[in-house]
Order: sequence, then C-alpha cells, then structure tokens
Amino acid sequence: MNDNRNVKLLMGNEAIARGLIEAGCTLAAAYPGTPSTEVLSAVVGFLKKEPTGMYVEWSVNEKIAYEVALASSYTGKRSAVVMKQVGLNVAADPFMRSAYLGVKGGLVVIVADDPGPHSSQNEQDTRLFAHLAKVPVLDPSSPAEARDMVAEAFDLSEKYQVPVILRPTTRICHSRQNVAFEKTVDLGRKADFEKDPARWVATPAFLPALHRELNGKMAGIAAEESLRPALTPGDGTYPGRCVVASGIAYANAYDLLEGMGLLGKVDLYQVRCPFPLHEGFIGDMRSRYEQVLVLEETYSVVELQLAHPGAEGRASGAVPGFGELTPDLIGEELIRFLGLPAEGAGTASSPGRGKRPSLCAGCPHRAAFYSIKKSFPKGIFPSDIGCYTLGMNLGAVDTVHCMGACISQGAGFYHAYAQDGGEVPTVVVTIGDSTFFHAGIPALVNAVVQDARIIVVILDNATTAMTGHQPVPHMGLKADGSPTRAVPIPELVKACGVDYLAECDPYDTGRFEELLREADGYCRSPEGGPAVILSKHPCLMDKRATLDQERFEIEVLDSCIGCRKCIDQFECPAIEFDETSKKAVISADLCTGCGVCEPVCPVQAIVKRGGEGK
Repeated sequence: MNDNRNVKLLMGNEAIARGLIEAGCTLAAAYPGTPSTEVLSAVVGFLKKEPTGMYVEWSVNEKIAYEVALASSYTGKRSAVVMKQVGLNVAADPFMRSAYLGVKGGLVVIVADDPGPHSSQNEQDTRLFAHLAKVPVLDPSSPAEARDMVAEAFDLSEKYQVPVILRPTTRICHSRQNVAFEKTVDLGRKADFEKDPARWVATPAFLPALHRELNGKMAGIAAEESLRPALTPGDGTYPGRCVVASGIAYANAYDLLEGMGLLGKVDLYQVRCPFPLHEGFIGDMRSRYEQVLVLEETYSVVELQLAHPGAEGRASGAVPGFGELTPDLIGEELIRFLGLPAEGAGTASSPGRGKRPSLCAGCPHRAAFYSIKKSFPKGIFPSDIGCYTLGMNLGAVDTVHCMGACISQGAGFYHAYAQDGGEVPTVVVTIGDSTFFHAGIPALVNAVVQDARIIVVILDNATTAMTGHQPVPHMGLKADGSPTRAVPIPELVKACGVDYLAECDPYDTGRFEELLREADGYCRSPEGGPAVILSKHPCLMDKRATLDQERFEIEVLDSCIGCRKCIDQFECPAIEFDETSKKAVISADLCTGCGVCEPVCPVQAIVKRGGEGK
C-alpha cells in the first residue's frame, strides 16, 4: 500500500512527467505549446529533487524534438517527445516513417489535443493521425490514469517495437488529481546502437516488407487483452444498448450516470486504446447490442472502427460533430439515448461576452504594432502564432495561419500584387523570436532567394512568452536553466542573405517608425530586397529581464478631449475611460510606467514624468 505522504495533488501534465521519471525514461525533448507545455517543465522540477541522469531539452521545433528522441530510442533507451496536436503536423515526416522502421527502446509520443479548441488554430484529433500512421494511441481519462499509461505505453512500444502515442486532452492536462508517487526506476541500459541499414536506412525497396510487418504489429496490438475496453456492467434495465466512451468523455459520462442514479443500469465501456480498437470488442458490439452511443473527442475514430449499424455518435450526426463534449452536452446525449424525460437535463449556458483578451500593459509588442499601423495605414500585415497574435486588436495583424507561415504568406502577398504591375502595398510581417527559430528561418531564406520585397519585424522579447517563458536559443540557456551557447538572431538573419538589418527598442516609437520608413524605401529601391527589423525589448512578465526597466509616472491632463484614441487604437489595459468625466484615466494598479502611450494622444494630454530603473 502507498504511503499517504507520497500522495500529491498533481496537474495532469505533472502526472505525465512523473510517469516518465518512474518508468525509466532517459531522454525527453519537447517544444512548448498549450496544453502540453507543463510536461517538460514538470520533468525539470522533479529532476531537481530526484536526479536520475535523464536528459531534457526544449528543442527548436517539434520535428527536431521527435528526431532527437527517436535516435535515442534506436540505442535501446526509453525516450519521450512532447508536443501539442498541431506540433505533430510539424513532426509528421519522422513520425510517419518511424512507424515503418520502428524503435528499439520504448518511444512514447505525448501529444496533447485541444478539443474546443481553447488555445489552438484547430481541434484536430491525434487519434486519427495515429490511424493514418498505423501507430497505437492510449487515451487517458484522468491525470492518475495518464501517469499509469506512461509505463504501459513504454511496455507496449518495446514489445512491438513501434512508437506509442499518449494522447491527453486539455481537460486532462490541466485538471488535478491525487497521484501516489512510485519509486523512480533505473533500467541500467547503456546506449547500444546496432547498425542495420535495411531497417534504419530503409530505401523504397525495403518499405513494402516493413509495411507488412507493421500491419502484423497492429493486428497483434488489436488482439491484446489488456487493451480490451473495460466494462462497467448494467443490470439489464437497458437491454441491447450500451455507452462507449474514451478519454475525458468517459470520465464525464461515468460521473453523470452516477449522479443520475444510472451507473450499473446500462453497460458502459471505457476505450483506453482507441486505435487500433480491440478486434474482439468490435465483434462483441455487433453481436450483443442494437444501439451504441459513442462519446469521443474530437473525431469519430472509435465509431468508424466499430462500423456498427446502430452506432450513434459524431459520424452519424447524433452527437455534435465539433467542439468539446462538455458535461452538459454529454448529459443531454445520455438522456436522449436512454429515453429519459428532459426535465432537469443540463443545458450548456451561453455566458455573456466578456472583455476581449489584450496584450499586457506595457507589452513591447503593442508599441511595435502601433508604429507599424501608424506608418503604413494601408499596409498588409501577416503575423504568426503567439501572444502577439493579439496585434489584431490594433489593426496590425491581418492573417495568422501556423508557425512560420507569416513570412511565406508575406512573400505570397507581395508576388500577387507585384505581378499586376501597379503600386505594391507595403507588407509588414511580424514574427516572435521563438517562432523565428522554430519555422521562420527557411521562410526568410526563401523570401531572399525569391526577391520578396517585404519588411520582417522579429519581435524579440527574449523568451517564449505565451507558453510560460521557456528559454529561446539566443538567450544561452538550457531547459534546466544551465548556461549554453547563444545563437544570435542578427547573425542568423545575415546568414539568410538579408542585406538590410536594423535593431530598435519599440518603446522608442519615433526611431522605430523612422526605421520602418527606411526599410520600406530599401524594399522599393532597385537594389533592395527583404528588410528585417529586430524589435528588441524583454517581456514585462519575465521579471529577470526587466529589473532595470525605466519606469515613468503617467498622468492624463485635464486637456484630454475624450477622443478615446488611446483606448480604441492603442488598447492598453492600464488606460480606462471614465464615463462620468468623459476623459481617459490611468489605472495605477495596471500601469507599468513604460511611457509609450505619451505620443499616442493627439492633443498631448498624456504625459510621463520622472523616470527611474527598478
């Protein structure tokens, strides 16, 4: 029995991290992205208290993280890679091929999905990606189960020599549960890479045989009795009907049935391995039940494998085919499926619209965006994934697609207008420093080679801000905070072939606007090309980087005319509008004293006084 002193309340991502350490994982690589970020951060935290020699890294992107972990698994060691669902798109090449070539030491691919979505550009379902690649996937229904599934995934990976996906969702990643700590495991494995070109180098001639072998592995996994969906049996009240659920949908269905007094009245199955679905289970469903309610997020992975004529789920249209399966929605589906009266059924409420998200008070990105919009009111502004996406509120972000796409899309806009032979609008691309390292460098090289006359503003706030301030390559820090070589952005930009490069603190709006106009002139000159401006100012949420930040006392004078330009066009949370006086006021609680708002006022009613470092 576990000692209660070793039971701790853990977030789902922390529980997964604990599972990695307890299962003898020796390497974990990741790229930060909500809802997966805290897994690697928690690994670092656990290792500080219980060093195991495990190697961890924040990789430059998900593809690189996957390849680092994959090579480690080739040596016989247990390895893991962590990302969010759209990160798997970036890692798709090595992921798809590794299914054919397989692994040696266990490789667990932790991919956090985001049904809803809450913080992603889509709500794609990794289980369907696993189906495409022919890679097994485990679907936890709670933080504690996610911890337990880590060891199970490693065992399954090593038994069949394939990567195994562990797929938590946002509600699993960020919910909390008591988890009993187990002892960490040292498997005592030494790196031993056995050369086998027919496997590790597999040319097309070898791939059909490897594909046939992979099909055999999937058939073996589909027959694993340990992966047969678990049954909470009913008492025959609802003959011929059952509920099949996976992930957090199962946990919600279980709790709802219990609360409705129906747990133990209708057969309820938990699908822990949604792909490949247990073959015996598929047969049982077809022979035992006339109606099957399938609850799963986000796509119809289980339902489609069941191929049951009486299946009612997202594919059939019985369950909404998009968004999160909230407890209210699941409750409605259970009531409908079981033919219960609708009185008292939970219904999803529609909360009133709150205040839209905004860049933090004093955010250097706000200053950059304001200057960009002011300098080029008719410009086109492609941007990227990050907190700076909120530049849309200032009218300085026109497109956001996926990591690194802004530079490529900026080039596409330029070429589309240039081929018409008329005036080409100024195209100003904004991309964060971490995103530039992740996927912006190849796009910048392409823009140079293809002579795309665009301005690229790299928003360098010296951290990966939106996901919790993970280190970026030019800061010279590893995942555990230890020093390493820094990779300077200016040298990278020059190496990409860019001839125009300028640096400026965006707080100096006058100088920043001057550089924007200068860069535009360079782009339009006969000898011009892409221009890059490095907007350098640390994120104000990173206290280490802002200790010496100059602060001012900001005051709104009585001469304020109430035009609301400082609120509507600059949108700083620290500037509010007083409906009584019809004037702008400064919130002392929110104001950071950056002073950037001073030049925004058309009548100079905002003034900054003093100025001191803190």
